[in-house]
Amino acid sequence: MGAYILRRLLLIIPTMFGIMALSFTIIQFAPGGPIEKIIADLSGQSSSATDRISGGDTDFSQSDKGSSGEGAIQYRGSQGMDPEFIKELEKQFGFDKPPLTRFGIMVWDYLRFDFGESFYRDTSVIDLIKEKMPVSISLGIWILFLSYGISIPLGIKKAVEDGSTFDVWTSGVIVIAYAVPGFLFAIMLIVFFAGGSFYNLFPLKGLVSDNFSEMTLFNKIIDYFWHLTLPLISLSLAAFATTSLLTKNSFLDEIRKQYVQTARAKGLNERQVLYGHVFRNAMLIIIAGFPGAFITAFFTGSLLIETIFSLDGLGLLSFRSIFDRDYPVVFATLYIFSIMGLIISLVSDLLYTWIDPRIDFEARDV
Repeated sequence: MGAYILRRLLLIIPTMFGIMALSFTIIQFAPGGPIEKIIADLSGQSSSATDRISGGDTDFSQSDKGSSGEGAIQYRGSQGMDPEFIKELEKQFGFDKPPLTRFGIMVWDYLRFDFGESFYRDTSVIDLIKEKMPVSISLGIWILFLSYGISIPLGIKKAVEDGSTFDVWTSGVIVIAYAVPGFLFAIMLIVFFAGGSFYNLFPLKGLVSDNFSEMTLFNKIIDYFWHLTLPLISLSLAAFATTSLLTKNSFLDEIRKQYVQTARAKGLNERQVLYGHVFRNAMLIIIAGFPGAFITAFFTGSLLIETIFSLDGLGLLSFRSIFDRDYPVVFATLYIFSIMGLIISLVSDLLYTWIDPRIDFEARDV
């Protein structure tokens, strides 16, 4: 097993290189970019563009001073931008170098986990990710606990009582929960419980209250979960439904196999049959979906929920960075997410061998 783990860890290197090379190549051919976006903003006399570049080393406000007031900027979008101005922008963003040179610099920096600084925010990318991480970790960890901690026992009970009244009505609830989009359910929760048209029981913004630092430890815990209640309910619906039905169907397939009948014939009770024989076989398909569930819960599944509940996490950060063409943040988040996904995939394989020792990845590779 040690050799297999070492090979998987070494395989991360070429895999990550391929992911970054492909992403970098796509970006080169994608229409638009940070420079084009700034030029478009300047041509439209947008103040946001001036704010975005104000943190750079070059003073771009000197291009023209108009007669309407001292320091006023006359953007010349209809006449075309000054070539020197464009060159200064390219130098500031690093686009004055050939693509291969830029890619080589990026690879070397990323090997040292040096992600540089955001194009539009006056902070390093790693500090920006650390700032947003608590929201994503909070949502991701508790969603996984809820979806797996409730769905697996529920799926097992539904499989054991297949066709019963309990199975029928819980299936109805699960189907309805799966059919309702999470963001729509979030809006409904806001209307009913967050100061909409009925009750004002839960907060609508942030992960904690403004006076969080002044609270006692017990009150901090209560305040933390008070803010998370509605977002977690909204996010866990789809995962809850999917995992429950997947668990039930997986256990049903195993319960109907011949080895279960043989175990019962040997005098084992239902609990021994279920958790001693069926469980480890039925759980393999659940474990197979764990890496995807992990990445989705932490990074990709909470964009709308973060927006609706004003939670500034990694999902919202990634979306805004793509929209703003903030390439350092885009590539850094892709790099971190990809590494975590590959490591979680390895952990998933190790869980296979823990649940079912008959699985031998080293023997398979031979």
